[in-house]
Amino acid sequence: MSPQTAALAGSLANLYKQDYALWLDTTTQLIKAGRLAEIDIANLLEELNDMGRSEKQALTSNLIVVLMHLLKYTYQPGQRSNSWRFTLKEHRRRLQEALDVSPSLRPYLEQIWADCYQEARDLTATETGVGLENFPIESPFTQEQALDRKYLPK
Repeated sequence: MSPQTAALAGSLANLYKQDYALWLDTTTQLIKAGRLAEIDIANLLEELNDMGRSEKQALTSNLIVVLMHLLKYTYQPGQRSNSWRFTLKEHRRRLQEALDVSPSLRPYLEQIWADCYQEARDLTATETGVGLENFPIESPFTQEQALDRKYLPK
């Protein structure tokens, strides 16, 4: 690496800390220009890793919301509302979009399914005041039902 390239890489690392948006623009322009030796590799790798983590966190969060609303819909039929149906539809849309954009997340969804249900079960009990023991230990919903925008429990 030439001293000039090393100086640019160092300044890009500083730019990352000072102006993230400008760092992104600069990095993008360097890649487009094929000037790969000048890229701030360390921070770029960190960003790419964080992107994958963020996708997984969003999938987890949206799945928990869907499972919570399915439980509320099932165990509080007298309180069903358009708001609950909207929340189900919106978070299912987000899940489907994530799986469409990144089909490789499907095995991750299967991996987190049981833990997400347990979290949804606990949060639903807290939110509704319905005792935790009233919700099944294992999910009464299949993954297909959770993702199906038309499915509503009876």
